[in-house]
Amino acid sequence: MSYKVKEIYYTLQGEGNHSGRPAVFLRFSGCNLWSGREEDRHKAICQFCDTDFWGVDGENGGKYTSAKSLVETVNALMPEGAYPKYVVCTGGEPMLQLDHALVNAFHDAGIEVGMETNGTIEVNLPVDWICMSPKENTEILQRSGHELKIVYPQGGMDPREWEELDYQYLYISPMDNDKQDENIQKCIDFCKENPKWRLSLQSHKFLDIK
Repeated sequence: MSYKVKEIYYTLQGEGNHSGRPAVFLRFSGCNLWSGREEDRHKAICQFCDTDFWGVDGENGGKYTSAKSLVETVNALMPEGAYPKYVVCTGGEPMLQLDHALVNAFHDAGIEVGMETNGTIEVNLPVDWICMSPKENTEILQRSGHELKIVYPQGGMDPREWEELDYQYLYISPMDNDKQDENIQKCIDFCKENPKWRLSLQSHKFLDIK
């Protein structure tokens, strides 16, 4: 199988349970919640995305013809002697392309595999970390994992309705828009009132790193 990749880069994980951890981000091209065509934006289920995930024109982007070539590119971005190595597969929606061959190739190279998914496709792969971020008005098939992260406030979504899912950590992340300060305070108040939940800030944006 070949893989369409928007970009690959080495940085620090900026949010969630692994915040601050060095990692290579592998951003696959494409998403199942929006066609990517500007004329279809009004139809998109997720209308607040802050990520460019279309095309293959980003840093180290391209069409990779094999799992081996993709793993070699990821591995080359990690510093000598790094352990444990960690790759975050994201998008768009990584489950449109991530497969057993690629996950196994990462593991063979000694690389732990994390992923960030919208949960609309069941994850039937031996990944090491699943972060699921549900979007309003979608059917969630991935009902278990490690980290559940809800962008908040998001329409009429009540995060407490997601507590029945089988996730180890529950996070609230402020919506990044022109009401960000207000959204941060709403998230702080929610976490204080609902101590099962933790606040996750996008620290990479505050630090101005990719």
